[in-house]
Amino acid sequence: MLEFTDRAAEALARSDAAARRFNPDARVRLVADGAAIRAELTDHAEPGDATIRHELGFEVYVAEGIDGLVDAGDHDALFLART
Repeated sequence: MLEFTDRAAEALARSDAAARRFNPDARVRLVADGAAIRAELTDHAEPGDATIRHELGFEVYVAEGIDGLVDAGDHDALFLART
Protein backbone atom coordinates (compact mmCIF):
# COMPACT_ATOMS: atom_id res chain seq x y z
CA MET A 1 0.00 0.00 0.00
CA LEU A 2 1.27 3.46 -0.88
CA GLU A 3 0.90 6.30 1.60
CA PHE A 4 1.93 9.95 1.46
CA THR A 5 3.22 12.26 4.15
CA ASP A 6 1.48 15.63 4.31
CA ARG A 7 4.51 17.23 2.67
CA ALA A 8 4.51 14.75 -0.23
CA ALA A 9 0.74 15.07 -0.71
CA GLU A 10 0.99 18.86 -0.83
CA ALA A 11 3.86 18.68 -3.35
CA LEU A 12 1.87 16.31 -5.56
CA ALA A 13 -1.25 18.47 -5.30
CA ARG A 14 0.75 21.51 -6.46
CA SER A 15 2.29 19.55 -9.35
CA ASP A 16 -1.09 18.20 -10.40
CA ALA A 17 -2.73 21.64 -10.33
CA ALA A 18 0.10 23.23 -12.33
CA ALA A 19 0.10 20.50 -14.99
CA ARG A 20 -3.67 20.49 -15.39
CA ARG A 21 -3.74 24.25 -16.05
CA PHE A 22 -2.04 23.51 -19.37
CA ASN A 23 -3.56 20.10 -20.09
CA PRO A 24 -6.71 18.98 -18.25
CA ASP A 25 -5.81 15.34 -18.96
CA ALA A 26 -2.34 15.61 -17.40
CA ARG A 27 -1.51 13.44 -14.41
CA VAL A 28 1.59 12.81 -12.35
CA ARG A 29 3.03 9.31 -12.69
CA LEU A 30 5.36 8.05 -9.96
CA VAL A 31 8.24 5.85 -11.10
CA ALA A 32 11.00 4.24 -9.01
CA ASP A 33 14.43 5.73 -9.64
CA GLY A 34 16.79 4.00 -7.22
CA ALA A 35 16.01 5.26 -3.71
CA ALA A 36 14.18 8.25 -5.13
CA ILE A 37 10.83 8.44 -6.83
CA ARG A 38 10.63 10.32 -10.09
CA ALA A 39 7.45 12.21 -10.88
CA GLU A 40 6.66 12.27 -14.59
CA LEU A 41 3.84 14.04 -16.37
CA THR A 42 1.62 11.96 -18.63
CA ASP A 43 -1.89 11.91 -20.01
CA HIS A 44 -2.41 8.16 -19.57
CA ALA A 45 -1.54 5.33 -17.21
CA GLU A 46 0.90 2.66 -18.34
CA PRO A 47 -0.08 -1.04 -18.19
CA GLY A 48 0.30 -2.23 -14.59
CA ASP A 49 -0.02 1.25 -13.06
CA ALA A 50 -2.23 1.78 -10.05
CA THR A 51 -4.39 4.90 -9.87
CA ILE A 52 -4.55 6.65 -6.51
CA ARG A 53 -7.05 9.38 -5.76
CA HIS A 54 -6.03 11.52 -2.79
CA GLU A 55 -8.35 13.46 -0.51
CA LEU A 56 -6.54 16.69 -1.50
CA GLY A 57 -8.14 16.28 -4.94
CA PHE A 58 -5.29 14.97 -7.06
CA GLU A 59 -4.99 11.67 -8.88
CA VAL A 60 -1.63 9.98 -9.55
CA TYR A 61 -0.56 6.94 -11.49
CA VAL A 62 1.90 4.71 -9.66
CA ALA A 63 4.22 2.34 -11.51
CA GLU A 64 4.12 -1.26 -10.45
CA GLY A 65 6.43 -2.17 -7.56
CA ILE A 66 6.30 1.12 -5.64
CA ASP A 67 5.10 0.52 -2.10
CA GLY A 68 5.58 2.29 1.23
CA LEU A 69 5.51 5.83 2.55
CA VAL A 70 6.31 8.61 0.08
CA ASP A 71 7.84 11.77 1.55
CA ALA A 72 9.15 14.98 0.01
CA GLY A 73 12.45 16.66 0.77
CA ASP A 74 14.16 19.78 -0.50
CA HIS A 75 12.58 21.24 -3.64
CA ASP A 76 9.74 18.70 -3.27
CA ALA A 77 12.00 15.81 -4.30
CA LEU A 78 10.07 12.61 -3.62
CA PHE A 79 11.53 9.53 -1.94
CA LEU A 80 10.38 6.42 -0.11
CA ALA A 81 10.66 7.09 3.62
CA ARG A 82 9.91 3.46 4.37
CA THR A 83 8.87 0.37 2.47
